Amino acid sequence: MAKVVTEDMIPAYEAFVQSHPKGHFSQSVLWAKQKPMWKWEALVSTDGEGKIKGSLAVLIRKVPGTPFTLMYACRGPVCDLDDGETLRDLIQGARQLAKRYHSYAIKIDPDVPSSNTAFTKLLTDQGFKITGGGKNFEAVQPKYVFRLNVEGKTEEELMAAFHQKTRYNIRLAAKKGVEVRICGKEAVGEFTRIMRITGQRDGFVTRQEGYFAAMLDNLGEHCRLYMAYSGDEAIAGTLAIHYGDKVWYLYGASSNEHRNLMPNYLLQWRMIQWAVETGCRIYDFRGVSGDLTPDNPLYGLYQFKKGFGGEFTEFIGEMDLILNPFVAFTVKNGTKLMKKIRKRVYLRRGRKEK
Repeated sequence: MAKVVTEDMIPAYEAFVQSHPKGHFSQSVLWAKQKPMWKWEALVSTDGEGKIKGSLAVLIRKVPGTPFTLMYACRGPVCDLDDGETLRDLIQGARQLAKRYHSYAIKIDPDVPSSNTAFTKLLTDQGFKITGGGKNFEAVQPKYVFRLNVEGKTEEELMAAFHQKTRYNIRLAAKKGVEVRICGKEAVGEFTRIMRITGQRDGFVTRQEGYFAAMLDNLGEHCRLYMAYSGDEAIAGTLAIHYGDKVWYLYGASSNEHRNLMPNYLLQWRMIQWAVETGCRIYDFRGVSGDLTPDNPLYGLYQFKKGFGGEFTEFIGEMDLILNPFVAFTVKNGTKLMKKIRKRVYLRRGRKEK
C-alpha cells in the first residue's frame, strides 16, 4: 500500500522526483510553498526493500462554503509508465486520501503523450475519464507543448538546428544592443508591469507581483527571472524553472514598444543555454495551441516556438476520477461562470486604464 510522505521522508522523496525521467517541478515540495491556499500531500510506492519506485503529489483545496475538496495531481504521477502495479498502488493511496479530505474528485494531467494509449487504459481501468484539454488553453495545464531535446548537444549544434529566421532574430537582438540579465526581486515590479501589458494586449488574466516574487523565494536556485533591456529600459522578461533534467519556460512578457528588437528570441536562447549549462535533457517551451490553422490567433505563438526546432507534443490531457458526481457537476458549472466574469472585469479594467 502506498505511504503518505512524512516530514522525515521528504529528502528521499525530493531526490526521487528530481532524478526520475518523469520528474516535474510541480510534483516537488518546493512548489507546494508557492500554493499556500492548497494543502500538499504526497504518496510513495516502495519495493520490498523500501526503495521508492513511484510517487504522486497532490494539492487539495476546499470548495468554499462546503465540506468538500478537490484533489489535483499536477503532472503526476512520477513512475515507470509501464508499471501498472505501482500506478494502481498510488491511485489506491489517493483514494484513501480523498476519503480523509472529503474530495469530490481526483484530477490529474500526467506528463504522458497522447500516443501512449496503454497508460491511458491503465488509468481508465482505475475509473478515470478524459475530461478536458481543448485545442487552446482551456485546461489547468497546457495539453500541447513544444519540447527541445538538448541532451548531449552543444550550443552550436542547437543553434544550427533552429529555423534560419530564428537564428537571424537572436543575432539581431544582440546586434541591436538588447541585453539579457538574470535579475532578482528588484526587477519583479517591472516584470509584472510588462506582464500586465502583455495580458491586456493578448486577452488573458495575469498574476499579481507578489506571486512572481514568491516564486523566486520559494524555488530559490531552481527559478530565474530573465529581463531584456534596451539601454536602461526593461522591454521584455521571462521566468524559468530548472528542476531535475529539465528547464521550463513558465512566464513571458513583452512591452508594446521595441518589439522590433526581437528581445523574446534572445530571452529564449538564454534559457536554452541554462538548460545546456546544467546538463538537462529537455528544454520545455510549454503551451501552444493544438489548432494549427493559420487563422488561429495563437498560430503566431506556435510558429515562434517551432522556430527553435523542438518537438510538438500532445499530452493525454486532464483526467478526472469523480467520487461525488453531484458536487462535481455543481462546481464545474459554477467555476465556468466565475472565470467568465473574472476575465470580463479584468479586460474592462484594462480598457479604462488606457
